[in-house]
Amino acid sequence: MPSVKVEEDSVDTGFGLGNEQPFTDGKIELCNHRLTSEALSAYALDSFTKTESKMACSRNRHGFTLAELLVSIAIIGVLAGLLLPAVQAARQSARKVRCVGNLKQIGLALHNYHATYNRFPTQGAGTLKGGLSQGPLATGWAKWSDSWDSNAMNLSAHVGLLPFYEQQALWETISNPSHFNGVDFPPMGPTPAGHGGLNISGDGYLPWLTTISSLRCPSDPGIGLPAKGRSNYAFCLGDSAKHGYYGDRDEFLKVGAIVNNDIATWPHHMSVGSQIAQRGAFKALVNTDFRTIKDGTSNTIAMGEIITDLGDRDIRSASRSINLTFDGSGMNIRTCDGDVDPERPSFWNSSVEIESGAETRGARWAYFGPAASQCYTIKPPNTLTCAQNEDHGGLWSVSSRHQGGAHVLMMDGAVKFISDSIEAGDQSAIPVDIVNSPGLRSPFGLWGSLGSAAANETIEKEF
Repeated sequence: MPSVKVEEDSVDTGFGLGNEQPFTDGKIELCNHRLTSEALSAYALDSFTKTESKMACSRNRHGFTLAELLVSIAIIGVLAGLLLPAVQAARQSARKVRCVGNLKQIGLALHNYHATYNRFPTQGAGTLKGGLSQGPLATGWAKWSDSWDSNAMNLSAHVGLLPFYEQQALWETISNPSHFNGVDFPPMGPTPAGHGGLNISGDGYLPWLTTISSLRCPSDPGIGLPAKGRSNYAFCLGDSAKHGYYGDRDEFLKVGAIVNNDIATWPHHMSVGSQIAQRGAFKALVNTDFRTIKDGTSNTIAMGEIITDLGDRDIRSASRSINLTFDGSGMNIRTCDGDVDPERPSFWNSSVEIESGAETRGARWAYFGPAASQCYTIKPPNTLTCAQNEDHGGLWSVSSRHQGGAHVLMMDGAVKFISDSIEAGDQSAIPVDIVNSPGLRSPFGLWGSLGSAAANETIEKEF
């Protein structure tokens, strides 16, 4: 039998799509092989046309099998699974960058404020109906909540910074008389304290309810009510919290008074107690400037990041409502340790009382109270918050939705990321106070020393 000559040097991948004519040029393509006319003649295939050739080839061609399809889908799923975390990480990284940018903008505003007024904005400033020496009311402690014709010196330092981070229009509204919801308000508004009804809490005063983008970290999902103007950045008042609300004044807002309402707790001159216990770059109701930063601006925290509450009993945003026993020896910072849910250590046990609504962390940017806009370097970042209520000295650390720590703004304008595992000294120690080791270095290690501004502490470790 004569051999068949097959030429494989030419392959027609589009075979069968053209005119169906007998082969020409003495050759025909058969299933991707080119056969010579002599070979076809030897097999008596003179009548073999391209149509018949296509039919022959079609029996050898096939699509994807089910197994191949399933494998392809599995590969695509694996690739998507690898890609999605990377996309989420990129988004979180972008949010983190914006959060850092906000803190840097606030740091620049602080420096510009100081360049203008030779001091920093006061944490606890504003107006008084009866004047600074008189106090707004004759009934003492009621001044903290029952003032709407002045703000009772309840304004946070955020208010004074408004014109310095592009909020001039909001500042103009606040600094002039205004009318909202049928109520006339004085310049600088009513108290934003939020303890009572319409006029008392400032609920009808729209500037206090305004959300300021520069005060929000994009990583924090909290939005709107029950908060009244959320903020993710708090001013650091050091490593001792006793005077974080009263400052150097008594219940009538008088400076230089002696408070004896609780012999074990306040047996002293308020100005003296404030000077000893208020150890941070900012002090409640007291002005500060660069001269008060004795430990160096690069070693002293100005502000810290905080999360806002989502109503989920998070130990960082909803404080445990309990007295931290300011007894004769000071504040017991372990009071709330046993109230954490052992199965969910980031949340409170369901049986304990906690703060809620506008009394939670960062719920009112305009209010100077500890829960709203203060932070302390007692417990390390992302640990529990605990105090008698939102206005009392207690455990108010920094916190964030970032993994592993939180950002702080240093007094020199730098932004640092502080790890949750930062060295925090003796977590059973009592904070420095008038009744406990006045003037000593922070008992809370590196973390505590970063909060104190003038304790003659040298930072020798990286942070």
